[in-house]
Amino acid sequence: AQPKVLMTKEPAPQTVPASDLPVKVYEVALNTGPDSSSGLATAGFRTAKYLPVEWFRSNSNLYHKALAGCEQAARCRAEAKELADHAAATGQRTQQASTATLGQRLKDIYFWKSELQKEIEELEAETDLLAAQKLRLERALDATEVPYAIATDNLQCRERRQPPDLVSDEVERELLKEAELIRNVQELLKRTLMQAVNQMRLNRDHKEVCEMDWSDKAETYSMDDRCGRYSNQSTNIQFHPSSVKFEESASTPETWAKFSQDNIYKAEQDKTASINLRALIDNILHDVSEDLRMQCAAVNEAFAKRCEQLDDAKHKLKHHLRRVLKEIGDKEASIAALKQAMKDKEAPMKVAQTRLYDRSFRPNIELCRDEAQFRLINEVEELTETIESLKKKLLESEESLRNLEDAQMDLEKEIAVKANSLFIDRQKCMAHRNHYPAFLKLAGYQ
Repeated sequence: AQPKVLMTKEPAPQTVPASDLPVKVYEVALNTGPDSSSGLATAGFRTAKYLPVEWFRSNSNLYHKALAGCEQAARCRAEAKELADHAAATGQRTQQASTATLGQRLKDIYFWKSELQKEIEELEAETDLLAAQKLRLERALDATEVPYAIATDNLQCRERRQPPDLVSDEVERELLKEAELIRNVQELLKRTLMQAVNQMRLNRDHKEVCEMDWSDKAETYSMDDRCGRYSNQSTNIQFHPSSVKFEESASTPETWAKFSQDNIYKAEQDKTASINLRALIDNILHDVSEDLRMQCAAVNEAFAKRCEQLDDAKHKLKHHLRRVLKEIGDKEASIAALKQAMKDKEAPMKVAQTRLYDRSFRPNIELCRDEAQFRLINEVEELTETIESLKKKLLESEESLRNLEDAQMDLEKEIAVKANSLFIDRQKCMAHRNHYPAFLKLAGYQ
């Protein structure tokens, strides 16, 4: 079968290539007959010549060759025209098929380019949302510094309480819990912040991979679109024989599609992880702010109860101090009365003893143990017992007065201690706690 050759123009007419006829050496018969002339007169015409029959045969051969060449040329022209028409139709069909294939390829490239563009935009939007959550984490972490400073300052201030108010009470336990909670919250926020930073880096890395893939496809789309617009009438087409080959590093349609699929799949995984991380951050910030505010409320409630207890104790101490002061006044008056009573007994004692002394000088038989003598003696004894009783009671009263004065000093000191504790808890600690951050600030919104 004849090989089909693609032709772009009418072929030149085919001709039979000319060839030299073989030189035939004819032996010319010498005229030696009776009519021949021999001798010097015919010596110049004795050369090799063709015979007439050979001349006619040679012409006939040339005619036949010319006719065969014309017939062969006619057949070649017909075959060439058929081949050219077939080549033109085949070339047109092949070019149309190639153009259609390029068009389908453009659709495939546009599809993956659109998918990559969509993934890039979604990944960028997700990264922006995650960056906003990261900013909330940073704000919340900064906001925890104030509660921690308040808690530690409250603990330090309460160390300045005086005994016996320097106790490990409910307020101190709640403050320690608050400080521990804030430290745990700070550690949690720091770990979550690092996760957000790492996830944002992964998002940007895969976004960059998708952007590079998208850029390659955009460039390829432009190339294939330009190739699809080439036609036989294009002025910027030329021969490139070396391009008709497959590159060793070229991908297959399957690996080409899988490359973009893998990029999109990884980007989707990162996007899903980023969405889950944002939800986790939102829950963490909500729970953290709730826990801190609840613990703050517990501390404030403990402070309020403690201040109420201190107020009640201070009120009772003042009440007892008033009673002690009144009792001291009464006791001082009682002591003064005892002293006066003892002083009042000096005159009757002097009278009785003077009477006994004077009667001891009665003469002779008159020195009698009469009723008057017994009565005076009894009077002196009674007065002595009374004075002793008054002295004893005076000593007891003075001891009681000293006890009351000591109690007064203790009460006044304790009232001062309670006032100092109230000042620390109410004026220092609770006033400082009024600067505790609000819920929105702890949640990172401000």
